[in-house]
Amino acid sequence: MWIQIIAFLGTFFMMEFMAWFTHKYVMHGFLWTLHSDHHKKDHDSWFERNDAFFIFYAVVSILFFLSNKLGYFNLGYAVGLGIFAYGFTYFMVHDIFIHQRFKLFRNANNRYARALRRAHKMHHKHINKEDGECFGMLFFPLKYWREV
Repeated sequence: MWIQIIAFLGTFFMMEFMAWFTHKYVMHGFLWTLHSDHHKKDHDSWFERNDAFFIFYAVVSILFFLSNKLGYFNLGYAVGLGIFAYGFTYFMVHDIFIHQRFKLFRNANNRYARALRRAHKMHHKHINKEDGECFGMLFFPLKYWREV
């Protein structure tokens, strides 16, 4: 039981690194064509090409669930749930809280929320794939904490 909890928590926190790495080197790298509409909207749809990354990680999560169900990997459920929980958190924080794709949590005004929004705003000031900063989601450089 404890190993399952540790695997879940470890996966959840490892996903912050994966989000940073994927964002910096994949989204702002060779898959910029999928991510670019998140920085500069070039269509009329509510959906973005960038949403494909959510689908990718959902498939990875499902594959871990299946690996557990089929008996290939005992920690598959915990790892899959950790990926899912991070994806849900990412959606709530990034898409709903920061970008307001749904009009919820508009009045959150604590220091962490202000610093998080500021760091993300600094990321979006760059509309091209070069010269980016603040590629993570839950953790950001301390300078933004100090600024607010």
